[in-house]
Amino acid sequence: MPQTTGTADNKKPALPDPQEVAITYAEVAQRASKLITAHMQRQMKKGVTPPQDELGIAQAFMDMMAKMLANPYQMAQTQMNLVWDYFSLWQHSMLRFMGTTTPPIATPHQGDKRFKDEQWEEHFLFDFIKQSYLISARHIHDAVCCVKGLDAHSQDKVNFFTRQFIDAMSPSNFAHTNPEVFRETVNTRGQNLLNGFNNLLRDIEDGDGQLRVKMTDTAAFELGRNVATTPGKVVFQNELFQLLQFNPTTKTQFKRPLLIVPPWINKYYILDLREKNSYIKWATDQGHSVFCISWVNPDKKLAQKGFDDYLTEACLVAVDKVCEQTGEKEINAVGYCLGGTLLGTTAAYLAAKKDKRIASITFLAAMLDFSIPGELSIFIDEQQVSNLEKKMNERGYLEGSEMAGTFNMLRSNDLIWSFVVNNYLMGKSPFPFDLLYWNSDSTRMPAAMHSFYLRNMYMKNLLKEPGGITIDDVAIDLTKIKIPAYFISTIEDHIAPWQSTYLGARLFSGPTRFVLGGSGHIAGIVNPPAANKYGHWINPAKALPETAEQWFEGAQQQPGSWWTDWQAWLMAQNDATVPPRDPAKGKLKVLEDAPGGYAKLRLDLQKKT
Repeated sequence: MPQTTGTADNKKPALPDPQEVAITYAEVAQRASKLITAHMQRQMKKGVTPPQDELGIAQAFMDMMAKMLANPYQMAQTQMNLVWDYFSLWQHSMLRFMGTTTPPIATPHQGDKRFKDEQWEEHFLFDFIKQSYLISARHIHDAVCCVKGLDAHSQDKVNFFTRQFIDAMSPSNFAHTNPEVFRETVNTRGQNLLNGFNNLLRDIEDGDGQLRVKMTDTAAFELGRNVATTPGKVVFQNELFQLLQFNPTTKTQFKRPLLIVPPWINKYYILDLREKNSYIKWATDQGHSVFCISWVNPDKKLAQKGFDDYLTEACLVAVDKVCEQTGEKEINAVGYCLGGTLLGTTAAYLAAKKDKRIASITFLAAMLDFSIPGELSIFIDEQQVSNLEKKMNERGYLEGSEMAGTFNMLRSNDLIWSFVVNNYLMGKSPFPFDLLYWNSDSTRMPAAMHSFYLRNMYMKNLLKEPGGITIDDVAIDLTKIKIPAYFISTIEDHIAPWQSTYLGARLFSGPTRFVLGGSGHIAGIVNPPAANKYGHWINPAKALPETAEQWFEGAQQQPGSWWTDWQAWLMAQNDATVPPRDPAKGKLKVLEDAPGGYAKLRLDLQKKT
């Protein structure tokens, strides 16, 4: 055991026992050697070829450099600006060193958690390192952000991957230039780095040779015990989904049942994490008969299941089964993110069939018009989609972890580098956090489904066009949707930008209410009234203005959650009630308890073969 010195009240860590250190390092070396050997053997068996530029990054940067070199005056001006800022920093640092207080040359953006440690500002050296990095980052970004003559898509790629490089090179990501890590290394005699290396090896082992940074303590959670806990039953299933019905908690329930369609890229329980922030539990407590689709985690057997199958064999079947279980002819429907895209298509399909069973429709951060796709567009062009389709067709599906990695890159400081620092530099175990447990619980997507979605929605933007896509011989026309619609989007959404979701809201022909919530794609939606956070904006005008900017100019900010506004809107459509509906007493057979077997299949905890 490590020895300590000093008094009982002031113990200081001494050097660890040399024999223990030798044993530990030997174990680490053995594990590392085993991993490297196994990885090399796998690569040889696969006949791995040198990596190709599948994202088109190299070409984009080559084009950028060619355009920059064509304007040497601009490059010289950029370099001079950088030099002058460094001169100013040296002057500022010398004055600080001599005891004079001067304003900093560069400061982090408000909310930048990388530099929250007080030593970044108080200590002369770390302050210099921080400002030097911020100055370099700003000038690198300014130099490449707006290169004349570069096409827009290449410019977006250059901007995005330059930002990835800048974020990766932050001094907070290195042991000797992060004051918090430096203190921990001194205090523990380097034990934090040894622990961190063990964490690194663990993550490579768990990733079967690939690094998968662990974001949370997965052992701390169990579906049905401390996440996805709202009581209910699985009342139907087929090869694509299970249908969950949740137990009533009120003396009466609203006549129209509520069907939730979550995104097929994630598990449904983002809407049922814990009792205090569960949208499903809250809606049940308001008197709704809540049903929810729980998607299957597909394998290669479902490779040919496409967008039309998810509509006809899942969404339409779910509507059928909810009506059969409750005996009702009308339902309210809610779609989240990609689930909203599918639900909107379903509503247009039913409108074409003169089927009026969906009486109202709600969209949670869902896009129907993909004109403004945000930074995800960087990963979607002919070259990248073709390469992705080749990979998907080889195994029959898109691996969930690959899409999760793309989303994490959109917020790399929060979802990648903060965990690198915590796990590998500080040597700590990740904190148990239910949201990150869900975020790590990725799902696959069938090859045919994902290919159709990328090409027809993102690349061609056909869903917004009347008859742009056809499902089961039915031309899809969103303008035929005349039922009341509610759109909630969030102002900081980096996945479904609210300016794009707003365009989708203007496609319908019926009464449409658009609400803008605070925060982002998850926190802004999973925002219970009891938390009293973020607020939301409402525009009192009856008609939606032509542009999102015009809508926002006339919007009024309201305190608290959008959930209560949605509830009032929904009750204005129909507030008739019936006795509470027990899932076990409906017309459908109970198969198992919620959350059900489909949700419990977790890919990252399966034994590697």
